[in-house]
Amino acid sequence: MRIAYTVDDVVRLIGEGRVEGAAAQPVSGVAALKQAKAGDLAFLGNLKYKADVAGCAASIILLPEDYEGQPAPGQAFVRLPKPSLALARVCREIERLLWPRPLAGVHPSAVVVPGAQIDATAHLGPLCVIEAGAQIGPGAVLEAQAYVGREARVGPDCWLMPQAAVMDYCVLGRRVRLHSGVVIGSDGFGYDTNKGVHEKIPQIGRAVVEDDVEIGANTTVDRARFNETRIGEGTKIDNLVQIAHNVVIGKHCLITAQVGIAGSTTLGDYVVIGGQAGLTGHIHIGSQAMIGAQAGVTHDLEAKSYVRDSPAMPYMIAQKVHVLKSRLPELFKRVSTLEETIAQLGGGGKRRN
Repeated sequence: MRIAYTVDDVVRLIGEGRVEGAAAQPVSGVAALKQAKAGDLAFLGNLKYKADVAGCAASIILLPEDYEGQPAPGQAFVRLPKPSLALARVCREIERLLWPRPLAGVHPSAVVVPGAQIDATAHLGPLCVIEAGAQIGPGAVLEAQAYVGREARVGPDCWLMPQAAVMDYCVLGRRVRLHSGVVIGSDGFGYDTNKGVHEKIPQIGRAVVEDDVEIGANTTVDRARFNETRIGEGTKIDNLVQIAHNVVIGKHCLITAQVGIAGSTTLGDYVVIGGQAGLTGHIHIGSQAMIGAQAGVTHDLEAKSYVRDSPAMPYMIAQKVHVLKSRLPELFKRVSTLEETIAQLGGGGKRRN
């Protein structure tokens, strides 16, 4: 599929912007500033790349309002408050064209067990399996091999990509997006050791995902041991994340790749967690806390905390510790020199280690 957007089309898709210059041709692709050529759309989202704008050959460039510079001949600048967000709005339209919503209907190879309820406007792709008592809401899209368990509910306009699974009794709200390999409602990891044998603890709760949540590929959200595991409205979760049983995540949190959250931990709203961070169980993370990549969090955090490192500590303290660690080789060398000097002053006595 070939696209062609004039600068007027771009501004319309964004919904705002002040245009300078005139593009000699419509744009048919998106590229980084250094790689862009005529016919491309580029943007300056990070001031680190500001110097690349002057030599950029893109036909249209999205720029911050305060950027100093003028477009080249045949080039248009579109100035606006958030160029990265503006590009996202353009790409949203491109995405819609590249991956149009499938038509309503059930593929002949899909398996719908008697007692399941499929809205007439939903789409079930090849080899989907919908178990007894499950409900698939209006406008929902289930791509190939998606699975919905017994009595589970998939809300309106949800989108399950290939091989996503919503296990028995679990619930998706509205407009939830599950990427390939996501499992909602896998068993929580619970065992009780008795006389040297690990006996499995039944996980009889469910997992609930609220409206407008997006969950990345191969992420797992475990069902609760009892009651429920819950992901709050608007939260976005990256690939390869593990959410354990009875975890409760607030609204509009951002959780990046390879994070692990142990059982019964709770997060407030707008919490941000960097990649590969680990949170132990039964702790509370206050709203708007920020946890740096690879941090190990073993205790409660107050609202608006900012921590990093393992064990996690306040960001500024962690920065000082990092600086001091880098000076350890020099410090040991100085101590060794002082010991030798003291030994010599003491008459050449044997040095003590």
